[in-house]
Amino acid sequence: MPDRQHDLSSVAGERRWRRAFFVAFAVLLLLKLVVAATLAPFGDEAFYWQESRHPAWGYSDLPPLTAWLIRLGEGVAGHGVFGMRWPFLLIGSALPWLLVVFARRLFGSRAGWQAGLLCLLMPLAGSLGVLALPDVPLTVACMLALLALSRAAEHGRLRDWLLLGASLAVCWLTHYRAAMPMLAGLLFCLATARGRALWRRSGFWLALLLAAAGLLPLLISNWQQRGAGLAFQLVERNPWSFHADALVQPLEQALACTPLLYGGLLWAAWRSWRQRNEPPWDVIAMTAWPFLLGYFVLGLFADDLRFRAHWPLPGYLPLLAALPALWPRLPDRPARRWLLRIGAGLAAAGQLAGMAYLGLAAWPGGATALSGVKAFPANFVGWRESGELAATLHRSHPSVLVADNFMLAAELDFYLNDAQAAFALDSPLNDKHGRAPQLAQWRLDEAALRAGHAGQPMLLVVEETALRERERPAWLASLCSRVQDPQLLQRLELYQGRKRFDFYLGRVPAPAMPGSTAPVPACAIWPPH
Repeated sequence: MPDRQHDLSSVAGERRWRRAFFVAFAVLLLLKLVVAATLAPFGDEAFYWQESRHPAWGYSDLPPLTAWLIRLGEGVAGHGVFGMRWPFLLIGSALPWLLVVFARRLFGSRAGWQAGLLCLLMPLAGSLGVLALPDVPLTVACMLALLALSRAAEHGRLRDWLLLGASLAVCWLTHYRAAMPMLAGLLFCLATARGRALWRRSGFWLALLLAAAGLLPLLISNWQQRGAGLAFQLVERNPWSFHADALVQPLEQALACTPLLYGGLLWAAWRSWRQRNEPPWDVIAMTAWPFLLGYFVLGLFADDLRFRAHWPLPGYLPLLAALPALWPRLPDRPARRWLLRIGAGLAAAGQLAGMAYLGLAAWPGGATALSGVKAFPANFVGWRESGELAATLHRSHPSVLVADNFMLAAELDFYLNDAQAAFALDSPLNDKHGRAPQLAQWRLDEAALRAGHAGQPMLLVVEETALRERERPAWLASLCSRVQDPQLLQRLELYQGRKRFDFYLGRVPAPAMPGSTAPVPACAIWPPH
């Protein structure tokens, strides 16, 4: 009789967790739908949309999959933010379900639903898919590869090897950071008994062959662009020198994951490492630690200018599956239950706060309310207003449309959706983000503007706030040599000056002579009005 009561209690507990997962998934999906359909494009998103208008094997910043998905999305749902984002929303929404399948297989049904719920609560994972970014297919492909590897290590079925190879191929089609899941898998195959046994299986080599097929577009595009993508990802964006400010990465991760959940994940990583010689902890430890430790060490020497909190996310996924299985091993005391409740509450609050932040950025009144805070969503606001004014001025002053940086040009293109794309001047931002070679290939850079339209009227849109304050004077002063006879048509100042756009009418200058050192003329652009 006691065993039957225990079984009934276990089933009831599993149903409660499953019900909680379904409710949380539905609520979060609704919030993500609203944000995805209303939030203006993030600057990088708009450039990925531009890439989708130029089908290719790859681009100077990324392999091709992100652009392919955006093209598919707009082909089905039409032009707009939802058309661009719905494939990513669909892919991102699959992540908690994959985690449920993975954890159920290893630790039982109850742990599966708990792991899926943790995935929904974790801000980095639960919000995946709101934006059309490469991290969405990359993270989901990493999770699929993890699921396939765990199955292949146990059963060695052909379908598992095929899934593993296809998932890794998708990683390579998405981002250069596909190197990290490949490294994690290699460590598993070298450092564990089960992994070393895989080298003797034909399915293992078939999976590697399929994964290598995903490299082909990346290799072709780098050959076509003379290695521009590799040069940017491996050299140009990274200082490759130690910078002590990156030692705050654990604090960044604690804020991104919420503190108690982050602590729980590190504890799960430690416990998994201690049991790394036995299944399934060998897979969990060897696929989690390379992301956690590898990206921490890399962050001390690599890119220190861009947002990087999302880099270790694929490494947290196996730990989210392990945490519900490890938690009951702690002594059953009131402190443990309260810690669980507070940690889950903080994670849920962090997730809702992140969605609320994006919701405020999507609403003009909300963006105005955020204008006085340091975390102002500058990359999400101002584009609609600047695009609307540019369209009005362009109709009244027929001319070549030019933006002073690649991001503004992409946003104007997205808003106008014209056949003729906007040109972009050779801003430092173009080089900083690895987009200068791509603009040159599309003939939308400053050299192509001068070569094809010298002497013609140009409408120049300048975003004063695009660069850091210390970088603005030199750039704005240089604009005097990039447009002839500029006349200020209108100035647009938004959100208490946090976003400022100037609209000038002038003429396209002649191509610069090689080796020319002509002095920069004075003009009406600098000092700014």
